[in-house]
Amino acid sequence: MSPRSPSVNEELRRRSRERLLQAAVELVSERGYDATTLGDIADRAGSARGLVSYYFPGKRQLVQSAVHRLMHRTLEEALEREPRSEDGRERMARAIDAILGLARDRPVLMRQHMAGILQGEGFMQCPEQRRLAELLRDTMARHGSADVDSDYPMMRALLMGAVYAALVPGAPMPVPLLRAELFKRYRLDRKLGLPPETGACGGRGDEDLSRFFATGAAPDCDPRGQSK
Repeated sequence: MSPRSPSVNEELRRRSRERLLQAAVELVSERGYDATTLGDIADRAGSARGLVSYYFPGKRQLVQSAVHRLMHRTLEEALEREPRSEDGRERMARAIDAILGLARDRPVLMRQHMAGILQGEGFMQCPEQRRLAELLRDTMARHGSADVDSDYPMMRALLMGAVYAALVPGAPMPVPLLRAELFKRYRLDRKLGLPPETGACGGRGDEDLSRFFATGAAPDCDPRGQSK
């Protein structure tokens, strides 16, 4: 077998990182943040434990990146769902429903994510977060914003506030009510997007997460990861 090419090595590293992200989402959803260790995540991902620190400074950064990845891909899937629409109001409705759907369908994960943001480390930038921000900014622009730089942060704050309100232990607000308030603010018809009464807002928490994470075998490799 000849040595792997640089491109194959890079693809293997990318997929290894995404397996860690997927494992983090799965385990925190199942057990909560405190009961999940970096060793648990590495074991679920089938990775060496030392590899985790190669990609992420610590557990909090890994979990934030994992949740931002899930949010980004959930939003992307909602925006591209057939019948695909370029209408700014429809896309805004789909974005709201996708984020609220995650709060409803993955409450443990999203509650831990919100709690992490409020910790000392706060909100951390990462490639996954930047992709999420790009989609939300584009949604805001297509909705007709004349000042995306001002309107996007407000949209982000409103979505985060709605997720927080839906997840407050002991006093959660109903997702349909939060949806109605957001739709009112952005002048959206309640029939746009994916209304709650259809049975899902976009999170679809009972489904396999693998479609959100590119974790298959690298191209041009045999099952042992060697170049053909």
